Amino acid sequence: MPSSLKWKIGLLFFMIVFSVITVLPSLSVSVPGWWKKNLAPEGLRLGLDLQGGMHLVLKVDIDQAIANSLDLAAEELRATMRDERITLVRARHDDAHTAVFTLPNVEALNTVERTVANDFPNLKIRVESEEGTFPRVFLSLDDEQLDFIEKNAVRQSLEIIRNRIDQFGVAEPVIVRQGVDEIVVQLPGVRDPDRAIDLIGQTAQLEFKLVDDSGVVDLDRLINQAIEAGQWERGGDRQQLNQALRGQLPEEREIYFHRRVDRDTGQERLEPILLYTTSLMTGEMVRDARVRVGGTFNEPYVSLDLTARGGRLFGQITERNVGRQLAIVLDEVVRSAPVIRERILGGSAQISGGFSHGEASDLAIVLRVGALPAPVDIIQNLTVGASLGQDSIQRGIIAGLFGALMVAVFMVIYYRLSGVIANAALLLNVLFIFTGLAMLQATLTLPGIAGIILAIGMAVDANVLIFERMREEFALGKTVKSGVEGGYNKAFSTIIDSQVTTLITALALFLFGTGPIQGFAVTLSLGVTFNLITTLFGTKIVYDVLHSKRKLKEIRFLTLLTNPGIDFMRLRRYAFGISGIMLLVGVVAFVGIYRGTANLGVDFSGGTMAQYQAQQPFELGEVRQALNAAGLEGAQPQHVEGENRLIVRIKEDREVVGQITNTITAALNEQLGDKGFWLESQSEIGSAISETLRNKALQAILIALLGVLIYLALRFQMRFGLAAAGATLHDVIVVLGICWLLNIEITLLIVTALLTIAGYSLNDSVVVFDRIRENIKKRPGDDLKKLINRSVNEIISRTVITSLTTALVLISLLIYGGVVLHDFSLVLLIGIVVGTFSSIFVASPLLMMLPGSQEDMAKSEEEKVVIEQV
Repeated sequence: MPSSLKWKIGLLFFMIVFSVITVLPSLSVSVPGWWKKNLAPEGLRLGLDLQGGMHLVLKVDIDQAIANSLDLAAEELRATMRDERITLVRARHDDAHTAVFTLPNVEALNTVERTVANDFPNLKIRVESEEGTFPRVFLSLDDEQLDFIEKNAVRQSLEIIRNRIDQFGVAEPVIVRQGVDEIVVQLPGVRDPDRAIDLIGQTAQLEFKLVDDSGVVDLDRLINQAIEAGQWERGGDRQQLNQALRGQLPEEREIYFHRRVDRDTGQERLEPILLYTTSLMTGEMVRDARVRVGGTFNEPYVSLDLTARGGRLFGQITERNVGRQLAIVLDEVVRSAPVIRERILGGSAQISGGFSHGEASDLAIVLRVGALPAPVDIIQNLTVGASLGQDSIQRGIIAGLFGALMVAVFMVIYYRLSGVIANAALLLNVLFIFTGLAMLQATLTLPGIAGIILAIGMAVDANVLIFERMREEFALGKTVKSGVEGGYNKAFSTIIDSQVTTLITALALFLFGTGPIQGFAVTLSLGVTFNLITTLFGTKIVYDVLHSKRKLKEIRFLTLLTNPGIDFMRLRRYAFGISGIMLLVGVVAFVGIYRGTANLGVDFSGGTMAQYQAQQPFELGEVRQALNAAGLEGAQPQHVEGENRLIVRIKEDREVVGQITNTITAALNEQLGDKGFWLESQSEIGSAISETLRNKALQAILIALLGVLIYLALRFQMRFGLAAAGATLHDVIVVLGICWLLNIEITLLIVTALLTIAGYSLNDSVVVFDRIRENIKKRPGDDLKKLINRSVNEIISRTVITSLTTALVLISLLIYGGVVLHDFSLVLLIGIVVGTFSSIFVASPLLMMLPGSQEDMAKSEEEKVVIEQV
């Protein structure tokens, strides 16, 4: 055995052992500590759609952060002027980024200007003083401070949210910034999603304000007037209510709502209360917050330890206001309003108000960590229950194993010994993909599984290409050794071209796609890379070892459609007619999707999708009736065939997601409590993020096609690049049109399927073009139509076998993959048929129809041969 072959065997053996030990921690197998620390510290991570958990996208309200900073500076200026015995009266102003104060006289104006210049360098002041009127000053933040807030509001919010989650106790959370003003939060395995959302999204703006207990204003009467006039509705925005009652409330007073809990029933109610606008103290004065149990009713409350400055200030506040009520306001809701009995020293306070222990604990966390600099809105909420994630894994494993078994059996029957070698290479490829994911600490998701499926299909295709080349070599009378070498040599460039074009596609998807699409791109990239190793390196070693031991005898394959001699170019007119009709349907579907009139999932339309498991069988009519009774007339319930599962969709154009899932759950439990519905997963997406997802998906596809066009133009000729890009775009649009005809909901998973189809179609076209290019070099004088016919007939067996093996896996997914993967596998199966059709009847005829002479093509190929030889 040559020494070079021994080195190759050693290298392959090392890669296998390395991969096995790297993946073992993910299978709950004990390995040495230093291996786990240095190779795969976290093992193979599963995405939230496979293990359960929450995926949130938060949008930081930077405008409100600016308004908050201005309010804080304005109130501090007013307090400073109060010490100078100058009263500043704040006037209402439409611009939240401007604070307006009315001064008593011109002398006070000079003092204010001097104080702002000396003590408030971040404020800009504009004076408005006319004879016969009180002078006014307009305050706003300067450009430097605005820039600082815009740059730091999101960063500060991210750190505060991370600290809250760390204290909440979620294992391995992911908290990252996205874009300009968004934060992505992933919480694997979280068991109480509602509590987590409350903890994350709570601004925790703590304020201490005096209560106006003069009783001169009848709040209930004013509120009822506003409701009757249609200016406000119960449960609406508090600011809207105060705006509606503007002029009827005393100056510097606002209506708040006091949250009270009935100790007997546990029900909450909100009572109106009139507070002074000025905040006497904020949460910045809180040093620590802890949960305590005590009081008259022996219930949980939050004990506050104040800073030294806060303790002094709190002592002054209580000393000046003995006998008055002091409201403790958290995020614009009054939590308690005790009467000050005496001056309170010692730097401590407490917040009570009928809390449960969990509520008190979460409140202590947010107060201890600190308030967010601005409100955060949830614009996307994806929640998957652990049971559904486990179900997806089990179904995926069953479907994958069954599909892989069918492919393996087919390969062994059709290619015999070579099929056994190819199956071993497929197993190695999957092992290497999992190793790569573990080493990169990447996450395996359902779209990632789609990438693995495409990679396996391409691995099968690469082996089939080699075997069919071997068949041609053996037909020429070559020996087994020469035939094997010739098969690998002649298939090499085709395999490289197909894998590189797929890598270009994956790179574009990763750079310009969103989370799920990026997961697909990562696994596809790993699969394509390791395809080259296992197919061109690993399987070749097996043949070399067998030959060195003189055990490589005659290699035989079964025969299927070997060069049937069909005139495909004569059939192109009929094929173009079919394609034209389907393209027209696809264009109509695309326009409908772009305009939002097609059957879009909540990923792209915005809205809510909730999936429930029922313990008892149910009728769709009674579900619809229960949802209508709860005011959810726009809900679209769907019964999953063969399972006690219910999917409810509500599509709506809202910037911020609400709590619609809670309303749906409550309606089902109240009206159909005997059915035992429980929430498995939910997806709530705001209109802003749905538009982003739609645009990103389209952008990723177009850039991927452009990248492939450039590569094929450089590698072959622009004519080839345009034909391949055109055929790929044809397949995507046609499949989209079929989805529209079948009323398949367009979701991110379906977009991932379309990307998979694009990669498959591209691979098919490149294989055909490589054979055409080869035949042009061999027979430069032949008619192009004949050359294309010859090339397609020569590779038709490979095309059918590749499509058949990929279809076997997809049929398994369709049957055993469950509701999550049903539409996905169906679309892929349709795409395989369309892709096979287009590689024969669309890509090659397009090549013939595009401008350019055959002589130019032949000359170009001769030049490339010279370059390759050099």
